[in-house]
Amino acid sequence: MSKHILIVDDSASIRQMVEMTLKSAAYQVTTANDGQAGLDLCKKQQFDFVLTDQNMPRMDGLTLIKSLRGLANYRTIPIVVLTTEAGDDMKAKGRAVGATGWMVKPFDPQKLLAVSSKVLG
Repeated sequence: MSKHILIVDDSASIRQMVEMTLKSAAYQVTTANDGQAGLDLCKKQQFDFVLTDQNMPRMDGLTLIKSLRGLANYRTIPIVVLTTEAGDDMKAKGRAVGATGWMVKPFDPQKLLAVSSKVLG
């Protein structure tokens, strides 16, 4: 069975590009348009990997990661932030709340697939 990835981003075009890239590698993909919607989905089903934006309405990426790490079945799931935020301070905050990794937009599809493959083992 293919790995199931959740993409959380408020930009429809980014969600679509990431989804197409991941589906091209035979991953199963679900999308959410903000952190709250992503958290709600994670409470209902299990994902193998979560890829989230940082700056979103209703709930930002760091709050989503902190919330997910509080759920027993998401303590060890890889969570990577895909964002325009490239500062070391923001990356440190991401690590502090439990982010597995950090990618900066615009993303390279091949790098996204490499990161996905690596974190999914």
